[in-house]
Amino acid sequence: MKKLLLNVAMALVAATAAGSALAGGQPVIGVAEFTNQSGAAWWRGGVGWELSGMLSNELSSSGDFKIVERQKLQNVLEEQNLAASGRVARGTGAKIGKLTGAQYLITGTVSAYEENTSSTGGGFSFKGIGLGGKSSEAYLAVDLRVINTETGDVDFSRTVEGRSKGGGVSVAVYRGGFGGNLAHEENTPAGKAIRAALVEASDYLDCVMVKRNGCEADFNAKEQKRRQGDKKALKLD
Repeated sequence: MKKLLLNVAMALVAATAAGSALAGGQPVIGVAEFTNQSGAAWWRGGVGWELSGMLSNELSSSGDFKIVERQKLQNVLEEQNLAASGRVARGTGAKIGKLTGAQYLITGTVSAYEENTSSTGGGFSFKGIGLGGKSSEAYLAVDLRVINTETGDVDFSRTVEGRSKGGGVSVAVYRGGFGGNLAHEENTPAGKAIRAALVEASDYLDCVMVKRNGCEADFNAKEQKRRQGDKKALKLD
């Protein structure tokens, strides 16, 4: 009898320890291919997975997440006909989680992109290289969704924004850095807006999924400001 009670006690201790480890562990996430609903000229085939990889790198750099390998996730999503769709049914979500180990699936949609270039005067060209003469601004909005692969529910959702402004002397030559189809956007206003939006997305996900230390209030304030800005931009007949 004593041996039985001891075994039960040890099992309870082990279960408690395992539960504590799970609670304090890193969320296992997969970042799906981004989709595009904007008129961004830089969007082309392959960019969706490039943005997915960039966000994955940001999240991995935080040290708070475990990231599912892209190829493993891509194969499963394509098999389930869910690549880039963000539609996860309960049964399908469980299968994705089982096959990839992902507890959460992150989806991102570029919902708005605007770029404005204005002349500042004094620009000139030398051997095909443009120097100065313009000032550019770019704005990017990304709709994020965090899908629980076990339940199929959207646990978190938020629109994050990225802005950039460039002016003065600029050399219009290829510099690389992003890689792939986005390589030529590395030092452009568009590239800077993309990077800013992805950093903001990473900070938001880290806040609501891991830290939960009051940082949510800052993001809620940003969301209210964004919504107010959208209302002001509406032109009603």
